[in-house]
Amino acid sequence: MTPGKKLEGLVAATITPMTPDGQINLPVIRQYVDYLVNEQNVKNVFVNGTTGEGLSLSIQERKQLAEEWMCQGKNKLDHVIIHVGALSLPECQDLARHAAAIGAGGIAVIAPFFFKPTNKDELVAFLQKVASEAPEVPFYYYHIPPLTGVKIRVEELLDGIKARIPTFRGVKFSDTDLLDLAQCINKNETGQFEFLYGVDEQLLGALAVGADGAVGSTYNYLGRQTNLMLQAFAKPDLSLAQKYQFLTGEFLNFVIKLGFGVAQTKAVMTVVSGIPMGPPRLPLVDASSEFIVKAKAKLDSIVWPDG
Repeated sequence: MTPGKKLEGLVAATITPMTPDGQINLPVIRQYVDYLVNEQNVKNVFVNGTTGEGLSLSIQERKQLAEEWMCQGKNKLDHVIIHVGALSLPECQDLARHAAAIGAGGIAVIAPFFFKPTNKDELVAFLQKVASEAPEVPFYYYHIPPLTGVKIRVEELLDGIKARIPTFRGVKFSDTDLLDLAQCINKNETGQFEFLYGVDEQLLGALAVGADGAVGSTYNYLGRQTNLMLQAFAKPDLSLAQKYQFLTGEFLNFVIKLGFGVAQTKAVMTVVSGIPMGPPRLPLVDASSEFIVKAKAKLDSIVWPDG
């Protein structure tokens, strides 16, 4: 890990590998880390989030995965961010303490989504109770209203949050509301917060309003191409950056029409990387063989600007 280094660029939202009978498959994570670093040039990971089926895993499984990513990522990864959100506050706190104990580079928390916070103060109170259990660990709010139904704007959330949560470092912003994101970045004049965008097919738009980077599932298998998009944007060569974004969008638009979620992401990653990601956990079901054939054919047909 790289203490003190700003979290920016690409962060792979990691998949949880599973055996054919649905148990977590820890031994392949070493190969997974090497693949991300060597093949995709991605050195940051977000563990036990949506893509990782974190809320479908037991607390013990989540701890085991966090430990394995920390172990295998040592001296290879820059940042390992552990998602510790859960519906139960004591479970969140337990996971936060565990993440701190194993030296995680940061923790993140999703808003509770069964009994939901109805305003900023309720949400911040919940987040503060979790963050306080890991007082030396950078804390990120994981904003994903399409799944949680918690639509409290991040712009509103930021006001005064540093006083309540001294370790608050930033937001994983998984929403299409670029106005909200832009207002957050506009308020962040001192650059004390980091904003990582979570809608892969709209990353270029988020970069244009000032996002520091991105957390997403496609960076597991399209990290190299997306890194080239970031480089093009930084030059700046907007035309080249657009080509990368349009091609990523072309693939995602194709698979979304087929039905694209965590199970299908696992299948695509298995095909592209050769690492067996296994099935998802119920209630999700395996990607169909028809999906796998069509998705692979589409991905193989794309001609990227780098050849």
